[in-house]
Amino acid sequence: MKMNIYKYISVLFLVFSAILMGPACTDVLDEPLENEFIAEDTDYNQSENMVLLLYGAYGELYSLQWETFPLISVRGDDVNAAGDQFPLTETDEFRYDRNFWMYNSTWLNLYSDLLYWHGAMEEIEKYREAGANEANARQYIAEIRVMRAFELMYLAKLWGSVLIPNASEPSHLFNVELSDYQTVMQHISMEMDAAIPDLPSVRPNQRSDVRGGVTRYTALAVKARANMELHNHTAVVAATEEIIGSDLFTLEPDFYQLFKISGKLNDENLLELQYSDFGQASGTRTRYLWDFFGPASWTPAVSGAGGGWGFFEPSNKYVKFMLDRNEQERLTTSVLFTPDGIAEIQSDAAYENLPDWVSNVSPDGDVFNNHPRYQFLSGKHYLPSTQLTPGRFTYGENKNFTCIRYAEILLLHAEALVNGASSQVLSAEEAVNLVRARAGLNNLTSVDLDAVLEEKYAEFAMEWGIRYFDLIRYDRTSELNYGGRTFSEGDRYLPYPLEQQDILPQIREAANEE
Repeated sequence: MKMNIYKYISVLFLVFSAILMGPACTDVLDEPLENEFIAEDTDYNQSENMVLLLYGAYGELYSLQWETFPLISVRGDDVNAAGDQFPLTETDEFRYDRNFWMYNSTWLNLYSDLLYWHGAMEEIEKYREAGANEANARQYIAEIRVMRAFELMYLAKLWGSVLIPNASEPSHLFNVELSDYQTVMQHISMEMDAAIPDLPSVRPNQRSDVRGGVTRYTALAVKARANMELHNHTAVVAATEEIIGSDLFTLEPDFYQLFKISGKLNDENLLELQYSDFGQASGTRTRYLWDFFGPASWTPAVSGAGGGWGFFEPSNKYVKFMLDRNEQERLTTSVLFTPDGIAEIQSDAAYENLPDWVSNVSPDGDVFNNHPRYQFLSGKHYLPSTQLTPGRFTYGENKNFTCIRYAEILLLHAEALVNGASSQVLSAEEAVNLVRARAGLNNLTSVDLDAVLEEKYAEFAMEWGIRYFDLIRYDRTSELNYGGRTFSEGDRYLPYPLEQQDILPQIREAANEE
Protein backbone atom coordinates (compact mmCIF):
# COMPACT_ATOMS: atom_id res chain seq x y z
CA MET A 1 0.00 0.00 0.00
CA LYS A 2 1.33 3.43 -0.95
CA MET A 3 1.90 5.63 2.10
CA ASN A 4 2.14 9.43 2.38
CA ILE A 5 5.44 9.83 4.17
CA TYR A 6 4.72 13.46 5.04
CA LYS A 7 1.54 12.49 6.86
CA TYR A 8 3.19 9.78 8.93
CA ILE A 9 6.22 11.89 9.76
CA SER A 10 4.14 14.80 11.03
CA VAL A 11 2.07 12.51 13.26
CA LEU A 12 4.81 10.18 14.46
CA PHE A 13 7.81 12.43 14.92
CA LEU A 14 7.03 13.47 18.48
CA VAL A 15 5.94 9.95 19.41
CA PHE A 16 9.21 8.36 18.33
CA SER A 17 11.26 11.18 19.78
CA ALA A 18 9.76 10.28 23.13
CA ILE A 19 10.24 6.54 22.64
CA LEU A 20 13.77 6.53 21.33
CA MET A 21 15.36 9.78 22.47
CA GLY A 22 13.92 10.49 25.91
CA PRO A 23 15.88 13.41 27.41
CA ALA A 24 16.47 16.87 26.02
CA CYS A 25 19.31 17.16 23.53
CA THR A 26 21.47 19.08 25.97
CA ASP A 27 21.54 16.03 28.24
CA VAL A 28 21.71 13.38 25.56
CA LEU A 29 25.30 12.32 26.23
CA ASP A 30 25.13 12.03 30.00
CA GLU A 31 21.72 10.48 30.65
CA PRO A 32 20.29 7.12 29.51
CA LEU A 33 17.47 6.88 27.02
CA GLU A 34 14.09 6.64 28.69
CA ASN A 35 12.71 3.86 26.51
CA GLU A 36 12.80 0.77 28.70
CA PHE A 37 9.30 0.86 30.12
CA ILE A 38 7.78 1.78 26.76
CA ALA A 39 9.60 -1.04 24.99
CA GLU A 40 8.27 -3.49 27.57
CA ASP A 41 4.71 -2.60 26.52
CA THR A 42 5.38 -3.12 22.81
CA ASP A 43 3.77 -6.15 21.22
CA TYR A 44 6.37 -7.21 18.68
CA ASN A 45 3.91 -9.73 17.22
CA GLN A 46 2.06 -6.76 15.72
CA SER A 47 4.40 -6.84 12.75
CA GLU A 48 2.41 -4.23 10.83
CA ASN A 49 3.72 -1.65 13.32
CA MET A 50 7.36 -2.27 12.37
CA VAL A 51 7.14 0.18 9.46
CA LEU A 52 6.34 2.98 11.90
CA LEU A 53 9.93 2.81 13.09
CA LEU A 54 11.04 3.46 9.51
CA TYR A 55 8.74 6.47 9.23
CA GLY A 56 10.12 7.77 12.50
CA ALA A 57 13.67 7.35 11.16
CA TYR A 58 12.84 9.47 8.12
CA GLY A 59 11.22 12.02 10.40
CA GLU A 60 14.49 12.29 12.29
CA LEU A 61 16.44 12.73 9.04
CA TYR A 62 14.11 15.45 7.81
CA SER A 63 14.23 17.33 11.12
CA LEU A 64 17.68 18.72 10.30
CA GLN A 65 18.21 21.65 12.65
CA TRP A 66 18.88 24.96 10.94
CA GLU A 67 22.35 25.50 12.44
CA THR A 68 23.81 22.18 11.24
CA PHE A 69 23.94 22.91 7.51
CA PRO A 70 25.57 26.37 7.78
CA LEU A 71 28.33 24.99 10.01
CA ILE A 72 29.01 22.21 7.50
CA SER A 73 29.00 24.62 4.56
CA VAL A 74 30.44 27.96 5.59
CA ARG A 75 34.22 27.58 5.22
CA GLY A 76 34.63 27.24 1.45
CA ASP A 77 35.55 30.02 -0.96
CA ASP A 78 32.06 29.77 -2.47
CA VAL A 79 30.22 31.24 0.51
CA ASN A 80 30.60 33.70 3.38
CA ALA A 81 28.87 33.91 6.72
CA ALA A 82 26.61 36.96 6.83
CA GLY A 83 24.44 38.46 9.53
CA ASP A 84 25.30 39.12 13.16
CA GLN A 85 26.51 35.70 14.35
CA PHE A 86 30.07 36.88 15.00
CA PRO A 87 31.45 33.42 15.93
CA LEU A 88 30.06 32.01 12.65
CA THR A 89 31.86 34.75 10.74
CA GLU A 90 35.00 33.92 12.70
CA THR A 91 34.55 30.24 11.80
CA ASP A 92 34.28 31.21 8.12
CA GLU A 93 37.62 32.99 8.52
CA PHE A 94 39.27 30.02 10.31
CA ARG A 95 39.31 31.56 13.77
CA TYR A 96 37.59 28.98 15.93
CA ASP A 97 35.99 29.44 19.35
CA ARG A 98 35.29 26.11 21.02
CA ASN A 99 32.71 27.90 23.18
CA PHE A 100 30.59 28.82 20.14
CA TRP A 101 27.12 27.40 20.79
CA MET A 102 26.73 26.27 17.18
CA TYR A 103 29.59 23.76 17.50
CA ASN A 104 28.03 22.01 20.46
CA SER A 105 24.52 22.20 19.02
CA THR A 106 25.59 20.63 15.71
CA TRP A 107 27.53 17.91 17.55
CA LEU A 108 24.42 17.11 19.59
CA ASN A 109 22.10 17.31 16.59
CA LEU A 110 24.12 14.75 14.64
CA TYR A 111 24.78 12.41 17.57
CA SER A 112 21.14 12.58 18.63
CA ASP A 113 20.17 11.38 15.16
CA LEU A 114 22.71 8.54 15.24
CA LEU A 115 21.54 7.32 18.63
CA TYR A 116 17.91 7.59 17.55
CA TRP A 117 18.58 5.48 14.47
CA HIS A 118 20.39 2.84 16.52
CA GLY A 119 17.32 2.69 18.73
CA ALA A 120 15.07 2.24 15.71
CA MET A 121 17.27 -0.56 14.34
CA GLU A 122 17.26 -2.30 17.73
CA GLU A 123 13.47 -2.19 17.83
CA ILE A 124 13.18 -3.50 14.25
CA GLU A 125 15.43 -6.41 15.24
CA LYS A 126 12.93 -7.29 17.98
CA TYR A 127 10.11 -7.34 15.44
CA ARG A 128 12.18 -9.59 13.22
CA GLU A 129 12.90 -11.97 16.10
CA ALA A 130 9.15 -12.11 16.75
CA GLY A 131 8.52 -13.26 13.19
CA ALA A 132 8.01 -10.07 11.19
CA ASN A 133 8.69 -10.16 7.46
CA GLU A 134 12.43 -10.82 7.12
CA ALA A 135 12.89 -8.93 3.86
CA ASN A 136 11.09 -5.86 5.16
CA ALA A 137 13.07 -5.84 8.39
CA ARG A 138 16.35 -6.09 6.52
CA GLN A 139 15.38 -3.32 4.12
CA TYR A 140 14.26 -0.96 6.92
CA ILE A 141 17.53 -1.48 8.77
CA ALA A 142 19.49 -0.95 5.54
CA GLU A 143 17.70 2.33 4.88
CA ILE A 144 18.48 3.56 8.38
CA ARG A 145 22.12 2.53 7.98
CA VAL A 146 22.38 4.85 4.99
CA MET A 147 20.87 7.75 6.94
CA ARG A 148 23.33 7.04 9.76
CA ALA A 149 26.29 6.92 7.34
CA PHE A 150 25.26 10.18 5.68
CA GLU A 151 25.39 12.10 8.96
CA LEU A 152 28.35 10.24 10.46
CA MET A 153 30.37 11.38 7.44
CA TYR A 154 29.67 15.02 8.31
CA LEU A 155 30.65 14.51 11.92
CA ALA A 156 34.05 13.30 10.69
CA LYS A 157 34.34 16.06 8.10
CA LEU A 158 33.75 18.66 10.80
CA TRP A 159 35.87 17.19 13.60
CA GLY A 160 38.19 14.60 12.04
CA SER A 161 38.41 11.93 14.74
CA VAL A 162 34.99 11.11 16.18
CA LEU A 163 33.09 8.47 18.14
CA ILE A 164 31.29 5.81 16.10
CA PRO A 165 28.14 4.79 18.03
CA ASN A 166 27.17 1.13 18.05
CA ALA A 167 24.08 1.24 20.30
CA SER A 168 21.26 3.60 21.25
CA GLU A 169 22.23 4.18 24.89
CA PRO A 170 24.19 7.46 25.09
CA SER A 171 26.18 6.14 28.04
CA HIS A 172 27.96 3.61 25.80
CA LEU A 173 29.82 6.49 24.16
CA PHE A 174 31.94 6.82 27.28
CA ASN A 175 33.53 3.49 26.33
CA VAL A 176 33.96 4.10 22.59
CA GLU A 177 37.42 5.04 21.37
CA LEU A 178 37.89 7.92 18.97
CA SER A 179 38.19 6.76 15.36
CA ASP A 180 40.36 8.80 13.03
CA TYR A 181 39.07 10.20 9.75
CA GLN A 182 40.27 7.32 7.59
CA THR A 183 38.73 4.74 9.93
CA VAL A 184 35.37 6.51 9.86
CA MET A 185 35.36 6.55 6.05
CA GLN A 186 36.30 2.88 5.91
CA HIS A 187 33.51 2.12 8.37
CA ILE A 188 31.00 4.01 6.23
CA SER A 189 32.09 2.17 3.09
CA MET A 190 31.71 -1.20 4.83
CA GLU A 191 28.30 -0.19 6.19
CA MET A 192 27.14 0.62 2.68
CA ASP A 193 28.40 -2.75 1.45
CA ALA A 194 26.24 -4.36 4.13
CA ALA A 195 23.19 -2.24 3.30
CA ILE A 196 23.24 -2.32 -0.50
CA PRO A 197 21.96 -5.91 -1.04
CA ASP A 198 18.80 -5.20 0.99
CA LEU A 199 17.81 -1.96 -0.74
CA PRO A 200 15.49 -1.57 -3.75
CA SER A 201 17.18 -1.02 -7.12
CA VAL A 202 15.07 1.96 -8.17
CA ARG A 203 15.30 5.73 -8.18
CA PRO A 204 14.10 7.26 -4.91
CA ASN A 205 11.11 8.82 -6.67
CA GLN A 206 10.14 5.40 -8.04
CA ARG A 207 9.51 3.91 -4.63
CA SER A 208 5.82 3.27 -4.02
CA ASP A 209 6.04 2.63 -0.26
CA VAL A 210 8.15 5.61 0.86
CA ARG A 211 8.38 7.86 -2.17
CA GLY A 212 11.74 9.61 -2.27
CA GLY A 213 13.21 7.20 0.27
CA VAL A 214 16.66 5.64 0.34
CA THR A 215 17.52 3.10 -2.36
CA ARG A 216 20.50 1.03 -3.45
CA TYR A 217 21.78 4.00 -5.44
CA THR A 218 21.68 6.33 -2.44
CA ALA A 219 23.91 3.86 -0.61
CA LEU A 220 26.26 3.62 -3.60
CA ALA A 221 26.51 7.41 -3.66
CA VAL A 222 27.45 7.53 0.02
CA LYS A 223 29.99 4.77 -0.60
CA ALA A 224 31.49 6.72 -3.49
CA ARG A 225 31.82 9.81 -1.32
CA ALA A 226 33.52 7.86 1.47
CA ASN A 227 35.98 6.19 -0.88
CA MET A 228 36.86 9.48 -2.53
CA GLU A 229 37.94 10.68 0.92
CA LEU A 230 40.07 7.52 1.15
CA HIS A 231 41.52 8.19 -2.33
CA ASN A 232 40.30 4.71 -3.27
CA HIS A 233 39.48 5.75 -6.81
CA THR A 234 38.82 2.24 -8.08
CA ALA A 235 36.07 1.83 -5.48
CA VAL A 236 34.64 5.23 -6.40
CA VAL A 237 34.37 4.22 -10.06
CA ALA A 238 32.81 0.86 -9.16
CA ALA A 239 30.07 2.67 -7.22
CA THR A 240 29.50 5.48 -9.71
CA GLU A 241 29.53 3.07 -12.67
CA GLU A 242 26.67 1.12 -11.17
CA ILE A 243 24.63 4.29 -10.68
CA ILE A 244 25.40 5.60 -14.16
CA GLY A 245 24.94 2.18 -15.76
CA SER A 246 21.49 1.77 -14.22
CA ASP A 247 20.18 4.36 -16.73
CA LEU A 248 17.72 5.47 -14.07
CA PHE A 249 19.08 8.95 -13.39
CA THR A 250 19.17 12.02 -15.61
CA LEU A 251 20.16 15.63 -15.18
CA GLU A 252 17.21 17.97 -14.85
CA PRO A 253 17.37 20.15 -18.00
CA ASP A 254 16.34 23.31 -16.09
CA PHE A 255 19.02 23.96 -13.46
CA TYR A 256 17.03 26.86 -11.99
CA GLN A 257 13.87 24.82 -11.43
CA LEU A 258 15.85 21.91 -9.97
CA PHE A 259 15.98 23.85 -6.70
CA LYS A 260 12.35 24.94 -6.82
CA ILE A 261 8.97 23.18 -6.40
CA SER A 262 9.16 21.31 -9.70
CA GLY A 263 12.55 19.95 -8.61
CA LYS A 264 11.06 18.02 -5.71
CA LEU A 265 11.60 14.27 -6.14
CA ASN A 266 13.40 14.95 -9.41
CA ASP A 267 15.00 12.17 -11.47
CA GLU A 268 18.35 13.78 -10.63
CA ASN A 269 18.01 13.44 -6.86
CA LEU A 270 19.51 10.49 -4.97
CA LEU A 271 18.76 11.91 -1.52
CA GLU A 272 16.67 14.88 -0.43
CA LEU A 273 15.03 16.04 2.76
CA GLN A 274 11.30 16.23 2.10
CA TYR A 275 8.84 18.83 3.32
CA SER A 276 5.27 19.73 2.47
CA ASP A 277 2.41 22.08 3.18
CA PHE A 278 0.09 19.47 1.62
CA GLY A 279 -1.14 22.02 -0.93
CA GLN A 280 -3.31 23.68 1.68
CA ALA A 281 -3.46 27.38 2.56
CA SER A 282 -3.23 26.60 6.28
CA GLY A 283 -2.89 23.75 8.71
CA THR A 284 -0.28 21.03 9.07
CA ARG A 285 3.10 21.55 7.43
CA THR A 286 6.62 20.17 7.61
CA ARG A 287 9.42 22.56 6.71
CA TYR A 288 13.09 23.40 7.03
CA LEU A 289 13.92 26.81 8.52
CA TRP A 290 14.74 28.49 5.22
CA ASP A 291 14.59 31.88 6.99
CA PHE A 292 18.34 31.55 7.64
CA PHE A 293 19.02 32.06 3.92
CA GLY A 294 16.21 34.46 3.14
CA PRO A 295 16.37 38.18 2.32
CA ALA A 296 16.06 40.66 5.15
CA SER A 297 14.87 43.20 2.58
CA TRP A 298 13.05 42.36 -0.63
CA THR A 299 10.03 43.26 -2.73
CA PRO A 300 8.42 39.90 -3.51
CA ALA A 301 6.26 39.45 -6.59
CA VAL A 302 3.56 38.07 -4.29
CA SER A 303 2.66 40.75 -1.79
CA GLY A 304 3.03 39.65 1.82
CA ALA A 305 5.53 36.85 1.17
CA GLY A 306 7.89 36.63 4.14
CA GLY A 307 11.64 37.15 4.05
CA GLY A 308 14.44 35.88 6.25
CA TRP A 309 17.65 36.63 8.15
CA GLY A 310 20.24 36.98 5.40
CA PHE A 311 22.91 34.92 7.18
CA PHE A 312 24.40 33.02 4.22
CA GLU A 313 26.13 34.86 1.38
CA PRO A 314 27.75 33.64 -1.86
CA SER A 315 31.27 35.01 -2.04
CA ASN A 316 32.49 37.80 -4.29
CA LYS A 317 35.20 35.37 -5.41
CA TYR A 318 32.62 32.83 -6.60
CA VAL A 319 30.64 35.47 -8.51
CA LYS A 320 33.76 36.60 -10.38
CA PHE A 321 34.78 33.00 -11.06
CA MET A 322 31.42 32.37 -12.70
CA LEU A 323 31.47 35.64 -14.65
CA ASP A 324 34.89 34.68 -16.00
CA ARG A 325 33.32 31.47 -17.34
CA ASN A 326 30.30 33.36 -18.75
CA GLU A 327 28.11 31.13 -16.60
CA GLN A 328 24.62 32.58 -16.92
CA GLU A 329 22.49 29.52 -16.07
CA ARG A 330 24.32 28.40 -12.94
CA LEU A 331 25.21 31.89 -11.70
CA THR A 332 21.68 33.28 -11.90
CA THR A 333 20.43 30.14 -10.17
CA SER A 334 23.07 30.10 -7.44
CA VAL A 335 23.34 33.82 -6.63
CA LEU A 336 20.70 36.44 -5.90
CA PHE A 337 22.16 39.91 -6.46
CA THR A 338 21.46 43.16 -4.61
CA PRO A 339 22.22 46.58 -6.14
CA ASP A 340 25.12 46.95 -3.70
CA GLY A 341 26.44 43.53 -4.71
CA ILE A 342 26.36 44.46 -8.38
CA ALA A 343 28.10 47.76 -7.61
CA GLU A 344 30.78 45.95 -5.59
CA ILE A 345 31.55 43.64 -8.52
CA GLN A 346 31.63 46.60 -10.91
CA SER A 347 34.06 48.47 -8.65
CA ASP A 348 36.67 46.07 -10.02
CA ALA A 349 37.61 47.54 -13.40
CA ALA A 350 37.79 44.05 -14.92
CA TYR A 351 34.05 43.64 -14.26
CA GLU A 352 32.83 47.17 -14.92
CA ASN A 353 30.67 46.10 -17.86
CA LEU A 354 28.48 43.26 -16.65
CA PRO A 355 26.09 41.23 -18.83
CA ASP A 356 22.48 42.45 -18.93
CA TRP A 357 21.35 39.30 -17.15
CA VAL A 358 23.12 40.31 -13.93
CA SER A 359 20.19 41.82 -12.06
CA ASN A 360 18.69 42.16 -8.58
CA VAL A 361 15.40 40.85 -10.00
CA SER A 362 14.96 37.09 -10.12
CA PRO A 363 13.49 35.30 -13.16
CA ASP A 364 10.24 35.09 -11.17
CA GLY A 365 10.06 38.82 -10.50
CA ASP A 366 11.20 38.97 -6.88
CA VAL A 367 13.32 42.06 -6.21
CA PHE A 368 16.25 41.85 -3.77
CA ASN A 369 17.03 45.12 -2.05
CA ASN A 370 20.16 46.32 -0.30
CA HIS A 371 20.76 45.30 3.29
CA PRO A 372 23.80 45.83 5.55
CA ARG A 373 24.09 42.10 6.31
CA TYR A 374 24.93 40.91 2.81
CA GLN A 375 25.52 41.79 -0.83
CA PHE A 376 24.36 38.48 -2.30
CA LEU A 377 22.02 35.66 -1.25
CA SER A 378 21.93 31.95 -2.06
CA GLY A 379 19.59 31.21 -4.94
CA LYS A 380 19.73 27.48 -4.28
CA HIS A 381 18.01 28.09 -0.95
CA TYR A 382 15.43 30.44 -2.46
CA LEU A 383 11.86 29.66 -3.42
CA PRO A 384 10.19 32.29 -5.60
CA SER A 385 7.22 33.94 -3.94
CA THR A 386 5.18 32.95 -7.02
CA GLN A 387 5.73 29.27 -6.16
CA LEU A 388 4.30 29.53 -2.65
CA THR A 389 1.02 27.71 -2.13
CA PRO A 390 -1.70 30.40 -2.19
CA GLY A 391 -2.34 31.44 1.39
CA ARG A 392 1.17 30.48 2.56
CA PHE A 393 3.69 33.28 3.11
CA THR A 394 6.65 31.80 5.03
CA TYR A 395 9.95 31.99 3.14
CA GLY A 396 10.75 28.74 1.33
CA GLU A 397 7.56 27.00 2.44
CA ASN A 398 7.06 23.62 0.73
CA LYS A 399 10.63 23.46 -0.66
CA ASN A 400 12.70 20.26 -0.34
CA PHE A 401 16.39 20.23 0.63
CA THR A 402 18.57 18.40 -1.89
CA CYS A 403 21.46 16.37 -0.42
CA ILE A 404 22.93 14.23 -3.24
CA ARG A 405 22.43 14.82 -6.97
CA TYR A 406 23.28 12.79 -10.06
CA ALA A 407 25.53 15.66 -11.19
CA GLU A 408 27.74 14.86 -8.21
CA ILE A 409 27.89 11.20 -9.22
CA LEU A 410 29.06 12.18 -12.71
CA LEU A 411 31.75 14.50 -11.38
CA LEU A 412 32.89 12.05 -8.69
CA HIS A 413 33.23 9.52 -11.50
CA ALA A 414 35.33 11.98 -13.53
CA GLU A 415 37.39 12.89 -10.46
CA ALA A 416 38.26 9.25 -9.84
CA LEU A 417 39.21 8.74 -13.49
CA VAL A 418 41.59 11.70 -13.66
CA ASN A 419 43.21 10.25 -10.54
CA GLY A 420 44.11 7.08 -12.40
CA ALA A 421 41.07 4.80 -12.21
CA SER A 422 39.50 3.36 -15.38
CA SER A 423 35.92 2.88 -16.56
CA GLN A 424 34.13 1.03 -19.33
CA VAL A 425 30.92 3.01 -18.84
CA LEU A 426 31.78 6.68 -19.21
CA SER A 427 34.98 8.65 -19.73
CA ALA A 428 35.97 11.62 -17.59
CA GLU A 429 35.38 13.95 -20.54
CA GLU A 430 31.92 12.51 -21.19
CA ALA A 431 30.93 12.83 -17.53
CA VAL A 432 32.11 16.43 -17.25
CA ASN A 433 30.55 17.42 -20.56
CA LEU A 434 27.14 16.08 -19.56
CA VAL A 435 27.16 18.51 -16.63
CA ARG A 436 28.52 21.36 -18.77
CA ALA A 437 25.89 20.80 -21.48
CA ARG A 438 23.11 21.31 -18.97
CA ALA A 439 24.73 24.65 -18.07
CA GLY A 440 24.89 25.69 -21.73
CA LEU A 441 28.69 25.39 -21.97
CA ASN A 442 30.80 23.94 -24.77
CA ASN A 443 32.36 20.50 -24.51
CA LEU A 444 35.91 20.05 -23.27
CA THR A 445 38.14 17.80 -25.39
CA SER A 446 40.20 16.74 -22.39
CA VAL A 447 39.94 17.12 -18.62
CA ASP A 448 42.36 16.96 -15.73
CA LEU A 449 41.91 17.35 -11.97
CA ASP A 450 41.85 21.15 -12.27
CA ALA A 451 39.02 20.98 -14.79
CA VAL A 452 36.98 18.58 -12.67
CA LEU A 453 37.37 20.61 -9.48
CA GLU A 454 36.49 23.81 -11.31
CA GLU A 455 33.37 22.15 -12.68
CA LYS A 456 32.42 21.05 -9.16
CA TYR A 457 33.02 24.60 -7.92
CA ALA A 458 30.63 25.96 -10.55
CA GLU A 459 28.02 23.24 -10.01
CA PHE A 460 27.89 22.79 -6.23
CA ALA A 461 28.41 26.24 -4.73
CA MET A 462 26.51 26.61 -1.42
CA GLU A 463 25.80 22.85 -1.31
CA TRP A 464 26.94 20.90 1.76
CA GLY A 465 30.49 22.25 1.90
CA ILE A 466 31.46 20.30 -1.22
CA ARG A 467 33.90 22.97 -2.35
CA TYR A 468 35.68 23.22 1.02
CA PHE A 469 36.06 19.46 1.35
CA ASP A 470 37.36 19.17 -2.23
CA LEU A 471 40.11 21.69 -1.51
CA ILE A 472 40.95 20.01 1.79
CA ARG A 473 41.15 16.56 0.17
CA TYR A 474 43.83 17.73 -2.28
CA ASP A 475 45.65 20.10 0.08
CA ARG A 476 44.76 22.97 -2.22
CA THR A 477 44.07 25.15 0.76
CA SER A 478 45.85 28.20 -0.62
CA GLU A 479 42.62 28.78 -2.56
CA LEU A 480 40.88 29.37 0.78
CA ASN A 481 43.10 32.42 1.33
CA TYR A 482 40.83 35.12 -0.05
CA GLY A 483 39.17 38.23 1.35
CA GLY A 484 41.73 38.54 4.14
CA ARG A 485 41.45 34.90 5.21
CA THR A 486 44.52 32.84 6.06
CA PHE A 487 44.15 29.05 6.27
CA SER A 488 46.71 26.92 8.09
CA GLU A 489 46.90 23.13 8.49
CA GLY A 490 45.50 23.33 12.01
CA ASP A 491 42.29 24.85 10.62
CA ARG A 492 41.25 21.69 8.77
CA TYR A 493 38.88 20.54 11.52
CA LEU A 494 36.84 22.39 14.11
CA PRO A 495 37.89 22.16 17.75
CA TYR A 496 35.80 19.83 19.88
CA PRO A 497 32.99 21.71 21.64
CA LEU A 498 33.99 22.70 25.16
CA GLU A 499 30.80 21.15 26.57
CA GLN A 500 31.77 17.75 25.14
CA GLN A 501 35.24 18.01 26.62
CA ASP A 502 33.56 18.35 30.00
CA ILE A 503 31.47 15.22 29.40
CA LEU A 504 33.58 12.77 27.39
CA PRO A 505 37.10 11.92 28.58
CA GLN A 506 38.21 10.81 25.07
CA ILE A 507 37.29 14.23 23.69
CA ARG A 508 38.98 16.04 26.55
CA GLU A 509 42.18 14.03 26.07
CA ALA A 510 42.20 14.60 22.31
CA ALA A 511 41.55 18.32 22.77
CA ASN A 512 44.48 18.58 25.17
CA GLU A 513 46.73 17.06 22.51
CA GLU A 514 45.75 19.62 19.88
